[in-house]
This record gives sequence, structure tokens and C-alpha cells, in this order.
Amino acid sequence: MDKHTAVPQSHWNPYLAGTALGLTLVLSYAVLGAGLGASGGLARASAALSCAIAPDHTRMSEYFGGWGGQPLRYYLVFMLLGVLGGGAVSAVTSDRFRLALERGGACSARKRFIFALLGGVMVGFSSRLAQGCTSGQALSGGALLLTGSMVFVCAVFAGGYAAAYFVRGQWHD
Repeated sequence: MDKHTAVPQSHWNPYLAGTALGLTLVLSYAVLGAGLGASGGLARASAALSCAIAPDHTRMSEYFGGWGGQPLRYYLVFMLLGVLGGGAVSAVTSDRFRLALERGGACSARKRFIFALLGGVMVGFSSRLAQGCTSGQALSGGALLLTGSMVFVCAVFAGGYAAAYFVRGQWHD
């Protein structure tokens, strides 16, 4: 098969997956008293790495210092691991797991990697600056019908469509 031939892949039923996600959110509020999110777990993992390299500096840090000497003892760390594990299970059971760099024919592998890296860094920085990620805003805030979360979700979609205008030529095959 050439690279443009579609590979038949099974998908999870979207209604079942959405229901499972909703139940997970309800369970999160019931058990933890807090919603879902991912950036907090990643920040805590970064703090643990920093603590392993320079423990005194990390504990004195205004950002990481308040988490103490064991930043991994936090529910969002386990939630992050669950998201990664759940994504892996979903990919494997749906026969969709492939190590590949997805890109259009007009975009070089190097350019695609740079775009992905820069986009990831911007999203990571922004989520910590905003003290929350899209998961927390869209899922948890949206479930609570918070006005700020609804505005955020609309802004994310508007921004995505606006950005697509400038980069869509990179994916034109």
C-alpha cells in the first residue's frame, strides 16, 4: 500500500467512549472533589525531575517549591498516567498503534517536527500560565457550565480554524 491508501481501522463507538468519559468525570468529582485535567500532572512530573537534579533549587523555587520534596504525590499525576495508559490501550485494541510522523506531502519531516515541538511548547506554557489545560477547561469547566470555560472552548475552536487557514497548505497533497 502506498502512503495515501487508507488503512481500514476500527474505532471505538463514540457514544460508548463519550459515556465512559462522562462517568469518569462524575466519578472524579464524587471521589476526589475535583474534575479532570492533565497539565498539573505534567507539571508535577517536571518538578520531580527538577528535584532529582537540583533538590535545593527546586524546593526554593517559587513555582515548584510549594509542592515539597514529593511532587508526584498528587492525584493529577495518576490521572496523567491513566490518560497515557488509556490512550495506549485504545490504540492497541483498535489496531491503530503506529510509530510515524504524520505530515502532508508539501511539508518536510523536519518542518513538521519543528511545528509540532513549537506547538507543544506553546500549549504547555499557556496551560501552566492559565493554571489549567484544555482538559480541565473543556471537560471539568464545561460540565459545570462555567461561563469562562464555555468562552474558552469557543475561543479554542475559533483559534484552530483561524490557524488552519495559515498552515493548511502544508497538508495539501
